[in-house]
Amino acid sequence: MALVSIFIISLAATKMGLLLTSNTSWATGSAVTIAVVLMIAYDQRFAIGMSIFYCVLASFVPSTETDINLLLTMMTGAVVCCYSLKEIRTRMKLLEVGAIAAAAVFVMAMALSFWSKKPQTAKVFYDAGWNAAAAFIGGLLIQSFLPLIEKTFRIATSMTLLDYSDANTPLLKRLAMEAPGTYSHSLLVGSVAEAAADSIGRNGLLCRVGAYYHDIGKINKPEYFIENEIGPTNRHKELSPMMSQLIIIGHVKDGIEMAKEYGLPAVLRQFIETHHGTALVEYFYHEAKKKYDEDLHEPLESEFRHVGPKPWTKEAAIVMLADSVEGAVRSLSEITPPRIETIVHNMAMKRLQDGQFDECDLSLKELSQIEASISKTLAAHYHGRIAYPTPLDTAAAEQN
Repeated sequence: MALVSIFIISLAATKMGLLLTSNTSWATGSAVTIAVVLMIAYDQRFAIGMSIFYCVLASFVPSTETDINLLLTMMTGAVVCCYSLKEIRTRMKLLEVGAIAAAAVFVMAMALSFWSKKPQTAKVFYDAGWNAAAAFIGGLLIQSFLPLIEKTFRIATSMTLLDYSDANTPLLKRLAMEAPGTYSHSLLVGSVAEAAADSIGRNGLLCRVGAYYHDIGKINKPEYFIENEIGPTNRHKELSPMMSQLIIIGHVKDGIEMAKEYGLPAVLRQFIETHHGTALVEYFYHEAKKKYDEDLHEPLESEFRHVGPKPWTKEAAIVMLADSVEGAVRSLSEITPPRIETIVHNMAMKRLQDGQFDECDLSLKELSQIEASISKTLAAHYHGRIAYPTPLDTAAAEQN
């Protein structure tokens, strides 16, 4: 519906502009605008195909017959935009794309005018200039309406993701203040997930920012999660395994509610919903089996599983694996690269056999590349360090 609506609005605006000014540059500007919107909302192949389809429709707007010169000019601007716009990480990117499209449109419009007829040189430059100006203005319009486009198509551009990665955003600031251990864990998971996503050609920035927010639900009860505990105190000793697993599972629901309250984009909320999938809360399940009394019913796995859903994008699956692996590696008494590789592989196979990757179309080759990247990043983070000398050792060395 959003796609059909934007096509209709653009065609109507083009028709109105032609009726008011009799200048075909309106069509060129609308074609560039559509191409940029489609590149932001979809992938390159789809954007090119739909942009060309729009150009064909728009070429009928000036008259009942197709204007081949106008069609080629519009297609030039649209295709150039689709190839020059990969992602929007800076506010200047759209201006750069608009300028490149304007230059290409100017050259094409001028060449077609000289090739098809022998018009006056001044008129050729005049028409080409108007088409180029329309293409550039299309980029400017997108810059202004970018937040509306993101909301309409339920997406977040790289520029928006970078804004949400700022540690001074209210939600991350709360996480750092109220659950510092979780905040530190989230930063490391983000770094690990970004490198893993880049290794298979996926959106590393989305993984990193999504990982920053995946555990925000722990803000409500930070003391019940081991990374925030100080000293030997363990609050779960006072609780039954069933109650403990309810608290653990509850942080996902709390995180979703908090994300909605703070207006977090849907593309980031998916990491909160899926970072555990439907995995088993193994520790408290085994504790419940140990404390099983014959007078009570035997604990079932289904009672100790997260409610899901499972990850439906490869980025969400990467964050799930990075999250579980980081926790497992951190619990080791002695961390070495071979042990890290073993844990990463075992955890990946466990999630795979448990069906957690069934919805995200992750191939075995990609999973192997992700394992290698996660192992390398964690080994670099937990690298060995030379022990610093104690004050007594330092004094003895100075005397000698």
